[in-house]
Amino acid sequence: MTATTQPHYSAEEKRKRVFAIISASSGNLVEWFDFYVYSFASIYFASQFFPSGNPTTEFLKSAAVFAVGFLMRPIGGWLFGRIADRVGRKKSMMISVMMMCGGSLAIAVLPTYATIGVAAPILLLIVRMFQGLSVGGEYGTTATYMSEVALRGQRGFFSSFQYVTLIGGQLLAVLTVVILEVFLTEAELKAWGWRIPFVIGAIAAVVSLLLRRTLHETSKAADMNNKEAGTLAYIFKHHRAAFITVIGYTAGGSLIFYTFTTYMQKYLVNSAGMPAKTASIVMTGALFLYMCMQPLFGMLADRIGRRNSMMLFGALGAIATFPILAMLRGNDSPVLAFLLITLALAIVSLYTSIGGLVKAEMFPPEVRALGVGFSYAIANAIFGGSAEFVGLTFKNLGHENWFFVYVTVMMVIAFLFSTRLPKTPSYLHTDH
Repeated sequence: MTATTQPHYSAEEKRKRVFAIISASSGNLVEWFDFYVYSFASIYFASQFFPSGNPTTEFLKSAAVFAVGFLMRPIGGWLFGRIADRVGRKKSMMISVMMMCGGSLAIAVLPTYATIGVAAPILLLIVRMFQGLSVGGEYGTTATYMSEVALRGQRGFFSSFQYVTLIGGQLLAVLTVVILEVFLTEAELKAWGWRIPFVIGAIAAVVSLLLRRTLHETSKAADMNNKEAGTLAYIFKHHRAAFITVIGYTAGGSLIFYTFTTYMQKYLVNSAGMPAKTASIVMTGALFLYMCMQPLFGMLADRIGRRNSMMLFGALGAIATFPILAMLRGNDSPVLAFLLITLALAIVSLYTSIGGLVKAEMFPPEVRALGVGFSYAIANAIFGGSAEFVGLTFKNLGHENWFFVYVTVMMVIAFLFSTRLPKTPSYLHTDH
């Protein structure tokens, strides 16, 4: 088959592949729901595990545990990438969602500080480390599987559903807590209501596990049996340039993603002076539109080429970041804030809709999941995980504009690394 020839898919084959995309991405949604519901529910359970009488101290300790889960991602990216390349994508995805299920269930039944003392926060930390491993391994394996199973000619469109479910998991986590706030009093939420989202997450993970059991394996026996399958030594020896390139554009991509998603709500309150409830409404609406954009930008990449889409992302991000952040800081209009954030997220969509696919096309099948997962997790943990901290630090120093410059410079770097992408991918692109 030539590079330009499109394969013929029977109706049955198309149906199977679409179902595989749904089944794989369902676990992605559950993973991110379970991971982020901790952050949204912590306002109610922080005092149960870190009692101090000072709400700020309690929230900081709870946030520190959340951050530890974030730092476990590179280890998860390495571990599950190795499993996916040596044992199979399907088994790796099943193990990761089982781990997240177990972690959520454990948090739901954990005794509090009042019951077992200092053991309570220690156990919470261990469970979050466990979940951090799981979510760290989820991205690379899911991105790899969805890229391999997607229909040729429409890989951008189908692969975009990884971020549809990632954002959807965050939105569902927020929605769950909001619904609980409607039906339960604050006292009930602090006493026992905070456990409900974790029970829901565990149940949803079981459903996803059942769906993932139906998946067919995309790894070939020859690739899995390769003695260098799933090894970093092989990547650094033969695919070091690809690995560095992925880290290069993922660093900027992760930074701008977290800047305009998780950090933005605090930025609207802290820098723009917007009421917290108004900021929450603005961000919920913007994130919903952002989720809906992913397939559209995936389709665009199928038309104009993934390299062009990535270069557009870097260039537009470098041009627009500073003025958008500056206009948001001096703005008190929720409508204008919504439009500006949506514009920023549209630019970010040029990357997030195809990010996993572009990474997967950089590596051969025997090290693909490891190459994707580990490189992404490193850049994500360093640059994405630190976005809020860096932004707040510059603000405290009285130089908030420096954060705008920092994000802009990282987008220039993302653009430069995107120019290193091959016009015709070396891997995946002729696979059936």
